[in-house]
Amino acid sequence: MNKLTILIHCSDQSGIIASVTNFIATNKGNIVYIDQYVDREQNIFFMRLESEFESTTFKTEAFKHTFKQDLADRFKMKWRIYSTETKPKMALFVSKYDHCLYDILGRYNSGELEVDIPFIISNHSTLKPIADSFNIPFYHIPVTKETKAQAEDQQLELCKKHGINFIVLARYMQIVSSKIISQYPNKVINIHHSFLPAFVGAKPYHSAYKRGVKIIGATSHYVTEALDAGPIIEQDVARVSHTHAIADLIAKGRDLEKIVLANAIKLHIKRKVMVFNNKTVIFS
Repeated sequence: MNKLTILIHCSDQSGIIASVTNFIATNKGNIVYIDQYVDREQNIFFMRLESEFESTTFKTEAFKHTFKQDLADRFKMKWRIYSTETKPKMALFVSKYDHCLYDILGRYNSGELEVDIPFIISNHSTLKPIADSFNIPFYHIPVTKETKAQAEDQQLELCKKHGINFIVLARYMQIVSSKIISQYPNKVINIHHSFLPAFVGAKPYHSAYKRGVKIIGATSHYVTEALDAGPIIEQDVARVSHTHAIADLIAKGRDLEKIVLANAIKLHIKRKVMVFNNKTVIFS
């Protein structure tokens, strides 16, 4: 069974859905999922479609070529076709915080995340025992102001060597430069706390506690050159009150970070995220 996921966006125009579904049927495919959305303000059509092909003569590359020739060029589509038979390869970047790393590796080990994790990179050696316990190679690449460019060259070399498809910053406490972002556009996923109001600095939960916030949250987004301003994939919040101590806020915040990051990874793996003009369309 050949299973494909097709992502499309283009100017909204008559006949797109009918043309795509007829094309699938003509190629002896069975559509098992389809969803679409139109951004009325910008007149942009978005669609995600999953289909299955049982024919033993089906060839994915030939299908892509014909799709481009018969449909994509005609409707001036931006499109991607992914085979579900191939697991994407995910690189994990970490520093010293371990809660997101434990959560991701636990889900990975149980089969919840359909990815391969060829390695973990860290600017500290603190979390190496965790990587070792899950039998995943760990690379300690220190980062200083003077060595940052060289460190990122090493990181990219490892990513290229292992055919990495996307990167997850699981509380990696370094700013990723354009050198990496340009190689993985909308393929570097970050997680961080998010509050109303926003608190910056080394101890955001302490600042939030002093202001008596009522809601704390977490945001996962794609990394862009604008710091913490990339397209948002997933968010969640938890209510707190004056009865909660700083330790309670930190614990609740870390729980949110784990859940939000895991959900963002799942959405990315399942090709349910489309980015357009620094916003995301998230399909169900």
